[in-house]
Amino acid sequence: MLELSHLIWLFLVVFMFHDFEEIVMVEGWVRAKKDIIRQTVPERLMKIIEPSLSMNTAQFAVAVSCVFAVLSAAVILTVTTLSAGTYLPFFLVCLHVMFLHVFMHVGHAVVLRMYTPGVVTAVALVLPYSLYTYDRLLEAGLVTWSLLWSTLPFSLLIIPVLYVAHRVGEVAGKVIPR
Repeated sequence: MLELSHLIWLFLVVFMFHDFEEIVMVEGWVRAKKDIIRQTVPERLMKIIEPSLSMNTAQFAVAVSCVFAVLSAAVILTVTTLSAGTYLPFFLVCLHVMFLHVFMHVGHAVVLRMYTPGVVTAVALVLPYSLYTYDRLLEAGLVTWSLLWSTLPFSLLIIPVLYVAHRVGEVAGKVIPR
């Protein structure tokens, strides 16, 4: 059995494998599929995602790095205070976001009826990791169903984090030579 602290550290590895798939694939994929995306996605939703369609690989990588910094803080704080459980809710929020992110990827692939960057690692790595981690944390008695449900709404806090990360990526992309 995997030591719980190791399992929590593994969160960052799973995140990076998943985001490497996205970083490597997204710019070329969006360039090739932009018209299909515009035809398929409803207009009001298109207004929200339109800025993402012009991000290049460097900009996206910077945005991912910002998110990675937040996740790293969650993991480090959680592992160093695991016995007290002080930052476990912070980690749970991050785990919820990653788990729910799987369904966003699957939804994109279903709606667009094609491969979308990130869907393979979301299903093959993120989904099993998330389910196993939830199971192990519950089994160890570190979390309860009540704690899982009560931290779920805080997953919405990812929205401003993603917004700032994407803005930082956009600005950095103007500085980074292509």
